[in-house]
Amino acid sequence: QVALVESGGGLVQPGGSVRLSCAASGFSVDYYVISWFRQAPGKEREFVAGISRGGGSTFYADSVKGRFTISRDNAENTVYLQMNSLKPEDTAVYYCAKARAPGIPVLTTLYDSWGQGTQVTVSS
Repeated sequence: QVALVESGGGLVQPGGSVRLSCAASGFSVDYYVISWFRQAPGKEREFVAGISRGGGSTFYADSVKGRFTISRDNAENTVYLQMNSLKPEDTAVYYCAKARAPGIPVLTTLYDSWGQGTQVTVSS
């Protein structure tokens, strides 16, 4: 059975860093596009970052480019999101998801499995 479990969220000060983990089971992350999305209160879920099959390519939303880094560890079957220089506007529930389409899609409808989410709050 396919499952994704996020962890690593919490309260972080502006300018701080946090690393989120997305542990997969029931499939190998190396064979699928895995992406991170986030959803702030009252807003739609939005694409943050994605990593291609095999990990050769990554893609980021403009709002996080240069601050966030997505990576994967095939041995651990886990995808990570390193978040640096955090801003209050990064506050959201962060979700990882497995794509059912090639490339690194940004539309939520092109993902078929989702984790339960982990809260990241950036505040002093």
